[in-house]
Amino acid sequence: MKVLLFTREYPPHVYGGAGVHVEYLSAELAKLMDVEVRCFGDQDATSEGVRVKGYPFGKGSFARVDAKLSGALDTFETNLATLTARVDADLVHVHTWYAHLSGILSKILYGVPLVHTVHSLEPLRPWKREQLGGGYDMSSWIERTSLDMADAVIAVSQGTKDDILEHFDIDPAKITVIYNGINVEQYRQTGDTTALQKYGVDPGKPIVLFVGRITRQKGIVHLVNAVKYINRDAQVVLCAGAPDTKEILAEMETAVSRVRQTGLDNLIWIQEMLTKEEAIQMYSHATVFCCPSIYEPFGIINLEAMACHTAVVASAVGGIKEVVIDGVTGYQVPLEQLKVAPFEPVNPDVFSRDLATAINKVLDDPKLAESMATAGQKRAHEVFGWPSIGQQTKRLYESLLK
Repeated sequence: MKVLLFTREYPPHVYGGAGVHVEYLSAELAKLMDVEVRCFGDQDATSEGVRVKGYPFGKGSFARVDAKLSGALDTFETNLATLTARVDADLVHVHTWYAHLSGILSKILYGVPLVHTVHSLEPLRPWKREQLGGGYDMSSWIERTSLDMADAVIAVSQGTKDDILEHFDIDPAKITVIYNGINVEQYRQTGDTTALQKYGVDPGKPIVLFVGRITRQKGIVHLVNAVKYINRDAQVVLCAGAPDTKEILAEMETAVSRVRQTGLDNLIWIQEMLTKEEAIQMYSHATVFCCPSIYEPFGIINLEAMACHTAVVASAVGGIKEVVIDGVTGYQVPLEQLKVAPFEPVNPDVFSRDLATAINKVLDDPKLAESMATAGQKRAHEVFGWPSIGQQTKRLYESLLK
């Protein structure tokens, strides 16, 4: 059996959870079958049984088009480029709307089964219009078409499956829940502090950590607004870069400036995406990791923190509720959301206060922090290992080929 994975992200060009997912899934599947990956980028190599070919993105073909639209059109162009080589796989598997068109056309042109993993859903990310303009309508159309045409849909959590059924007319029997995973041999506690020293973080003081992109989905501004309620002796370290838009970056800068103007000096903002090794160091030395997302189909960053022996405080949305066990591996913070776009908290200050309250509970009780960290690490090892996920995915493939 041979599978062809279509994805925007693949190492070394990974900026989100979907890219992490494809990296480890492809490596695990390569132990069980032939694997080819076609992605956005300049990759051209075979490593550990995975054949990877990257295709340039943003070549300038649409330079005269409105900037918000050119990104969507560049995506369309790159999808077509991924099909300049013949598809000789038994089935194709797509990840995120950026690569859905490649799978749709492969199914039509080559008659192979199409598998669609849902890492997120466009109807639940209305803020993308701010970034894409009318391109958001295009991404929504491509996503809906791929889901309709898919022979099998993988949801990364039960919460994601529920969201699919709420927003799309799809046969529930076509949807299989297969959790996201974590490489526990790589994401593990380390005593190395070189990354902390590099960015001015004191490993001897309590650390409240955030790692992720600057996007409305991740809710980082709500954590910034919570700093004034968090214990003063704790460092709040925000490893946050790659803003979706200049508007959300400006909002983040304003929020950080407001905190610092009040005289608080415990906020450290690292305005770049960390390497994997640097992130592991940050996770390992954090007292508590905070994930304030307003939408999260799975939330792999929570799992990364747990695997590195860190307690987690996260908003009780989506797949997070299946990853973080409230009161055991960390705390889930309830989030009352607006029922229409942009799905932000009804009362942002209440949400920020609630985040801080949960964070302070962990900071104030070292024994609790240790027990949650230990329980989280154990859960990461026992429930979310990639070998199991690879086997489940293989069985799904086999069911389609039969």
